Amino acid sequence: MSTARAERLVNLVLALLSTRQYLTAERIRGIVPGYADAATDEAFSRMFERDKTELRELGIPLETGRNSSFDTVEGYRIARRDYELGDIDLAPDEATAVGLAVRLWDSPELTGQANGALVKLRAAGVEVDAGAQTVVEPRVRTETAFAPLVAAVQEGRAVRFEYRRAGSAERRTRTMEPWGVVSWKARWYVVGHDRDRDAPRCFRLSRISGEVRAVGKPGAVRKPAEVNLLEFVAGTGQQDLAPVATARLWIADGRAAGVRRRVTLVDRLTVAGVPGDVGEVELYSPEGAADWIAGHGPDVLVLEPDVLAKAVQDRLEQVEKS
Repeated sequence: MSTARAERLVNLVLALLSTRQYLTAERIRGIVPGYADAATDEAFSRMFERDKTELRELGIPLETGRNSSFDTVEGYRIARRDYELGDIDLAPDEATAVGLAVRLWDSPELTGQANGALVKLRAAGVEVDAGAQTVVEPRVRTETAFAPLVAAVQEGRAVRFEYRRAGSAERRTRTMEPWGVVSWKARWYVVGHDRDRDAPRCFRLSRISGEVRAVGKPGAVRKPAEVNLLEFVAGTGQQDLAPVATARLWIADGRAAGVRRRVTLVDRLTVAGVPGDVGEVELYSPEGAADWIAGHGPDVLVLEPDVLAKAVQDRLEQVEKS
């Protein structure tokens, strides 16, 4: 999916969520950024039909109807009652973690697009439900591989990329026929036919490095109708709950209390003039541990194993570049 189309879909969702009215296609064309690029009515119609199909495939409940009996053309909206999550009760520490996550990730580009969409709605005289809680929080970043993989799925093309297996620093070239990209337990996965193994496989996007290259002709790849992508990913999850490694971490004095609660302190060490403790912790998911440790920045340093230290460093470098 191109960046322009992704932004247009976000704008469309925001527009349809932010009003109780049904918006006609022509009105949507005038107020949603991205549709003005359509050179003709026919081009807009094709673009809008593709976007509606995309939203429905994503599970977004798109309603059609008319605002009054005098309207001659049907419009569209998204009912909040069908779109919003129910009430979620969080413990104090869970709420704190959510707050920290919100402050950690942000997307200025998407924030600007979202605000621009709402400004255009108000300028066009569309009733905006200002009292409703924000449903779309533009603060989640997908992996770099997300956009090219989704584009390959939509075009029906095979892809090739470098992939690092869990617990290993070695990268291998993989060629696969992607069937779809799904999220499972806050992680993104691509599911498809692995040509190297000649079998269905799923790959975690955070372990893909470098460029995702499309190979072959468009339309050559089709998802088998009987395959449920989410069930496939869930079924291939690690079932063995035994620890796979032990990590030694340096923790700065007075910092990273959450890490301290999970480690066994074994020594003292000063790093770059900063005193701290050395702790050991058993790892059940080294990949997940890398995300957890990287979230503490310079307050936690991986001493062992080298694979985990490299994974944490990769994540910190990605944050610096973003």
